[in-house]
Amino acid sequence: MKRIAEGPSRDVEGRSPPALKKPSPGIRTVRKKQRRRTCPLLPIYRPDRPESAISAERCLETYLQEINEVPLLTAEQEKELGARVQAGDMEAREHLIRANLRLVVSIAKMYGERGLNLQDLIAEGNIGLMKAAEKFDPDAGCRFSTYGTWWIKQSIRRALTNTVKSVRVPGYMNEMMSKWRTVANELRYMLGRMPTVEEVALELDIPKESWPLLKRTIESNAAGQVSLDVMTQSQDTVEDENATDPEDSTIQNDLLARLNELLLVIDEREATILRLRYGLGSNAEDPMTLKEIGKIVGLTRERVRQIERDALKKLYEVMAGE
Repeated sequence: MKRIAEGPSRDVEGRSPPALKKPSPGIRTVRKKQRRRTCPLLPIYRPDRPESAISAERCLETYLQEINEVPLLTAEQEKELGARVQAGDMEAREHLIRANLRLVVSIAKMYGERGLNLQDLIAEGNIGLMKAAEKFDPDAGCRFSTYGTWWIKQSIRRALTNTVKSVRVPGYMNEMMSKWRTVANELRYMLGRMPTVEEVALELDIPKESWPLLKRTIESNAAGQVSLDVMTQSQDTVEDENATDPEDSTIQNDLLARLNELLLVIDEREATILRLRYGLGSNAEDPMTLKEIGKIVGLTRERVRQIERDALKKLYEVMAGE
């Protein structure tokens, strides 16, 4: 996997935040070729190398010490950085993320003992933090931590759900999967077609009674979830760059569903204005301007803006209390 080095970031007064020492953990990709990374990687624990557990633990300790050195942001700094992020300022985005890494750690600790270790939970939470930084509206009237908490929790919960559904593969099975792919490609070359599961298993001298279990295990954990009955080489698979990011789509749908639930706690007029303003209707209509909404509800543009602001504050208070 590629590692993308962090560039320097500056605060709203033009000063550089304390530099983080290398190596420093951050985000590990789970979805191949689709997830963008802008933070360093967390150390990866490998069962076949017990010493990696010690290395990962030490690296995590160093990471926690380093992020504690990054100053927290004031409300005004958050607003200014948020505005710069919306304008496409990558340094502002990086600074906003760095200053809130401690928030991710505190939330990640709430989800311990549920299938992922702390390093992985932090990595997944940081993915949500990055999304929050990109979508944060500095004029919404709330602190970034309140808004970011939702995205961080969503990202962690999504990862935990996927972990529960997946099959854990022991070390010997990882080795078998590697041999399987090698033999399958050799047979494909020799036969001029895709080999069947039975043909590969016979070549590897695997007992026939083990074929069903082996097939299910490898299919569940094969890269790209490609069926072994229709094996392909990596170069035969072309990524659709125009396709919708499935994770972004899932998280966005979950968020919209939750927002519609939250709208039930405010009065009907406030909920109507927010639905029209942000296109939250069942028909996924385009967001309307304040003037357009004012004509529908019979209010001035300024009054609609005030109601929108008050309604958002109520929603943020509810979300913060969860």
